[in-house]
Amino acid sequence: MTHGVFQVPEPKNEPVTDFVPNSPERASLQAALKEAAAEQVEVPLVIGGEEVRTGDTAEMVMPHDHGHVLGVFHKAGPKEVAAAIEAAESARADWAALPWEDRAAVFLRAAELLETTWRDRVNAATMLNQSKTCHQAEIDAACELIDFWRFNVRFLQEMYESQPISAPGCWNRLEHRPLDGFVFAITPFNFTSIAGNLPTAPALLGNTALWKPASTSVLSNWRLMQLLMEAGLPAGVVNFVPGSGAAVGDPVLADPRLAGVHFTGSTEVFRSIWSTIGSNIANYNQYPRLVGETGGKDFVFADPSAEVRPLAIALLRGAFEFQGQKCSAASRAYVPKSIWPEVKEILAEELAQVRMGDVQDFSNFMGALIDAKAFAKLKGAIDSAHASADAEVVIGGECDDSKGWFVSPTVVEVADPKHDLMRTEFFGPLLSVHVYDDADVEGALELCATGSDYALTGAIFASDRQAARRANEALRYAAGNFYINDKPTGAVVGQQPFGGSRASGTNDKAGSLLNLLRWSSQRTIKETFVPPTDWRYPFLGQN
Repeated sequence: MTHGVFQVPEPKNEPVTDFVPNSPERASLQAALKEAAAEQVEVPLVIGGEEVRTGDTAEMVMPHDHGHVLGVFHKAGPKEVAAAIEAAESARADWAALPWEDRAAVFLRAAELLETTWRDRVNAATMLNQSKTCHQAEIDAACELIDFWRFNVRFLQEMYESQPISAPGCWNRLEHRPLDGFVFAITPFNFTSIAGNLPTAPALLGNTALWKPASTSVLSNWRLMQLLMEAGLPAGVVNFVPGSGAAVGDPVLADPRLAGVHFTGSTEVFRSIWSTIGSNIANYNQYPRLVGETGGKDFVFADPSAEVRPLAIALLRGAFEFQGQKCSAASRAYVPKSIWPEVKEILAEELAQVRMGDVQDFSNFMGALIDAKAFAKLKGAIDSAHASADAEVVIGGECDDSKGWFVSPTVVEVADPKHDLMRTEFFGPLLSVHVYDDADVEGALELCATGSDYALTGAIFASDRQAARRANEALRYAAGNFYINDKPTGAVVGQQPFGGSRASGTNDKAGSLLNLLRWSSQRTIKETFVPPTDWRYPFLGQN
């Protein structure tokens, strides 16, 4: 056994590769894309460190070329889920007993592998299977996940270092134990980094996990699972079980050893999970920890003093990067009449230059929506806007699913601020704008503050400091991540801990110490050096 007060390496945010023309980084990624596009991958389950093939498979395709099959993945059923739970439970004692610095070293090595030998492979899988551009894949699948693994280790050290005071004659200590059971990590398609963080953040604390990836992002998630095994993650600590929500989720939620759920996805699914756990609460060995981030209807509020061009560029990037498929994407905006014509003109001019298509073509700013279901939802919303007397499609609106699930960047001017277009999360390249009277900033702020059930991200644009202060206070509970004169997307680990409240989740701030605390069960230890030998207290003495 080693002894020492260890200091982990100082984390720094991973620099984003620009992939400029003729650069070696661009050539390397393009070669990886060519290789990945030509390959047919068969993705197994991983249970207790062993690959499992069920024969029940589903295809993995390119959203921008849905006829191009990248391979298949095997789907877990109740039998495999039961085996994965047993594997997690079997691995739990040894993993929890491992010194924290050894657990930390696994994820520091994983970060190093992702920075170097695995970077192109993971980026390429993310680009092809999730239709992300090279830039969007790089900031997500590479940089953010590297940051998660390095910063989480530093947060772990800080958490362990925070100890209670001790009175004379005793020593008080605080021990951070893993949870008493396994964690169920349910991960989304839109961020490979989130998929990597949700099972590994609890694992860093000594927990074991079942990881159910989204069916539309299995390829990149499989690459991460392979990377973690190469990094030395012991068998059974993270068990990889792709499959349908019911086939995997139902037996997991019925198991009394469930200790927590780490979730990113839709509000409806998380509410269903919470309801199921609530109904079964007497059957669990402990109260399961529920941590969820569940989307948003994120806003940009422009004050009349806002600078026009920065506002327009923030709307373009915030609403349309990665086809608006970010839980933080700008999807509703409140813009004063005095500047809206100019904002709209700039948006139209700039969006006319935005290219959409195959992400292997690095001149494209946008790819395709993730699947046919997402395409149908967006097309339905745009058709509804065309038919509405209270809405006007002023930019875009074209939809074409003949080769890929493509929806052009669309801006809709909405007269009724309570219209469905201003309230519902469509998760695509659709920006709804309500134009308000300059004289009624207070009323517009109230509409923005109460206009959605969500409270994830939001941004204000104002040059006037008093106006910025007023908006900051009025919108205090409308967003968990708030931006002043910036787009509402792009939270960076270690800089802007991420999460929201209301219908957006439990606000447990991924990328911070606050999230790690949820995966630890603390024990206070008091050691008295010389215990008393008389039951009498001094006040009982005689005068």
